[in-house]
Amino acid sequence: MSRVKQHTDYERRMPFWGVRLFGAFRKNHVTNAVRLGRIRVRISAKLREDKEEEVCEMYVIVGLGNPTLKYAKTRHNVGFDAVDLLGKMNHIAVNKRKFKGLTGQGKICGEQVVLVKPQTFMNLSGECVREVMDFYKVKPESGLVVLYDDIYIQPGELRIRQKGSAGGHNGMKNIIAHLKTQDFVRIRIGVGEKPEGMDLADYVLQRFPKAERAEVDDALLRSAKAVEEILSNNVEAAMNKYNQRKS
Repeated sequence: MSRVKQHTDYERRMPFWGVRLFGAFRKNHVTNAVRLGRIRVRISAKLREDKEEEVCEMYVIVGLGNPTLKYAKTRHNVGFDAVDLLGKMNHIAVNKRKFKGLTGQGKICGEQVVLVKPQTFMNLSGECVREVMDFYKVKPESGLVVLYDDIYIQPGELRIRQKGSAGGHNGMKNIIAHLKTQDFVRIRIGVGEKPEGMDLADYVLQRFPKAERAEVDDALLRSAKAVEEILSNNVEAAMNKYNQRKS
C-alpha cells in the first residue's frame, strides 16, 4: 500500500524542488528551536543553582555550654547565656528538645534562624551541631555562628572572627572535627585568664564574682547584638563594631 505524503496548501503550490527545500528549512528551524530551548533551560537551572548558593535560607546560631543547673551561669556557659538572651530579645524560646540539644526557631532581622544549645556536654558539642547542620542543609561557611567562652580575653570583651582554629577550646575542637572545617563564624566572649596555679577546669566551672558580673552581662548583650549585625549586614560590620578592646 502506497503512503501519500500530506502537504500544506502552500507546499502544494510549490514546484517539487521547492517542497523539498521548504521541508528541509522547516526541519532545521524546529531542530534549532529545540536546541535553543534546551540551552535556555540549562541556563535557567544554573542561575537558580547560583542564587541558591549565594542566599542562605537558614542560619544556625549555637551557644556552647554544659547542661543542668549545676553549670548555670558559670564561665564555661556564657555561650548558653548569650543564645538565651538573643532568643529573649527576638521572642524565640530555646526549649524544644531536638538534635541532642535545646533549639528554638524563628526570625531575627528578617532571616530564618534556629538557635541551639547542645545538651551533650561541652566536649561533644559537635554531635549536636552536625545533626542540626545536616537536617537544615546549612553550609558552615555561610550559615553557622558559634558563641563560646575564651579565657584569653578579658571579661567584657568580644572577638569575632570569620574562621580559625579551636584555640584550645574542647567544644570548638569537637565541632570542627564533626564538620571537617573551621571555616565558620565564631564570637568569643571573654571570661578572663585563670589565676596562676589554679586548675583550668575548676576555673571555667566557677561562677563570676560580683565585680565581673556587670561586665559579663554587658558582653552578653553586645554578643547578641553582634549576631543581629551579622544577620542584618555582614561579619565585617560586626567585627568593626564589636571587636573593641577595653582601654
